[in-house]
Amino acid sequence: MSVVDRRILKSQEAIKNAFIVLMSEKKFDQITIQNISDRANVGRRTIYLHYMDKFDLLDKITEEHINELRKLCESTAEMNYIDTEFLLFKYFERNYLFFSAILASKGAVYFRNRFLEFVLEELKNQVDIKEGENHGEDVTIQFFGAAIVGIVEWWFKNGKPYPPHVMAQRVGILLERNL
Repeated sequence: MSVVDRRILKSQEAIKNAFIVLMSEKKFDQITIQNISDRANVGRRTIYLHYMDKFDLLDKITEEHINELRKLCESTAEMNYIDTEFLLFKYFERNYLFFSAILASKGAVYFRNRFLEFVLEELKNQVDIKEGENHGEDVTIQFFGAAIVGIVEWWFKNGKPYPPHVMAQRVGILLERNL
């Protein structure tokens, strides 16, 4: 990796981290590119080299997390629900600042929709639905998708009242019983 590549990655990380911290401090609508620039200690031009605006920045960060969650789920394909949920809740905990900030901001609607799409996709991959013979499995998937997103939101909004292994066990048991 060249020096230029490392500088680019370092700038992008500084921008993303500054943005996440700012989202935890103020409303999304109140955050400006200048705020991000000041907090990241980079010029505004540097931000515009990588992102069109703060919406593009939010989109890119969200997609990075969704892709990481997808990779995590792929790596747990042979695991039971409890072990899979444990790894997911550990990921959420490691990225607490992002998830707690995004769920408390106006970006929450966008993120929630993307996260729900991801959860539904993963549930569909785990539940055997035969074409034309689903007998309501689509309702079950929608129900559990919304429930999982809701419980993750609740967990963050309430300051993670239970450790990841407890959350994983409770959610995993519910999934194993019903899917």
